[in-house]
Amino acid sequence: MAAESKPNPLPFGSEDLRLPDELRTALRAHLAALRDRYVERGWAGRVGFGRHPALIVIDLALWWTDRQNLRQGSDVDSVVDAACRLLQAARAAAVPVFFTTWDYDRSMPPSPHDLKVNMKLKPGEEALFNLDSRLERRENERLIAKRYASAFKGTNLHENLTALGVDTLIVAGVSTSHCVYATCRDATDSFRVIVPREAVGERCEIMHEVNLLDIELDLADVLPLDDVVSYLERLGQIKPIAK
Repeated sequence: MAAESKPNPLPFGSEDLRLPDELRTALRAHLAALRDRYVERGWAGRVGFGRHPALIVIDLALWWTDRQNLRQGSDVDSVVDAACRLLQAARAAAVPVFFTTWDYDRSMPPSPHDLKVNMKLKPGEEALFNLDSRLERRENERLIAKRYASAFKGTNLHENLTALGVDTLIVAGVSTSHCVYATCRDATDSFRVIVPREAVGERCEIMHEVNLLDIELDLADVLPLDDVVSYLERLGQIKPIAK
């Protein structure tokens, strides 16, 4: 009998936060079985694409994309690459694009959450909250500086989207279990939410797998990146290109 091949680890994350190889097969099988049981209970329905989408790219700033930043950074190059594919298609279709990063301000009053995650920066490290240059943000693409996990909390993102007539929010970026999840949670009561599977990720494998399943069951359609890019490309064929 041929030996069973080991499942491939995710193409992103931190090496020290990956699942042990001996657990990966069992975990993925268990999550797939859980999904089936939820579907039997009526969960994981599809919201589908609307007619007026927007793309939001969550926290692909150097603080998270620089793998040398061991506090919160990791190897998320594959997520950045996927986001760039989405950006290319969205721009060609004149779809509104938003980015987020952390609103770092030394004068901000302390929060109890400050005790949970060390975000103390040395002078000059504020530049780590600049967007990754690979995204090539344009002047007409809004950058939202946020103080919470959700891109909606404490910002006027919701007002921006409704002013533009958006009915579908495509969510990419990091981290699946925190800011991506929280943004999807706040978006789902007002917008169709679409998550391209390859365009979200984070440092920890098990946290990504579990939270992405929760997003799919309750908050968004989790689809292959190719499907979302194809949707944007079809939209671009019927919408005028912005000059």
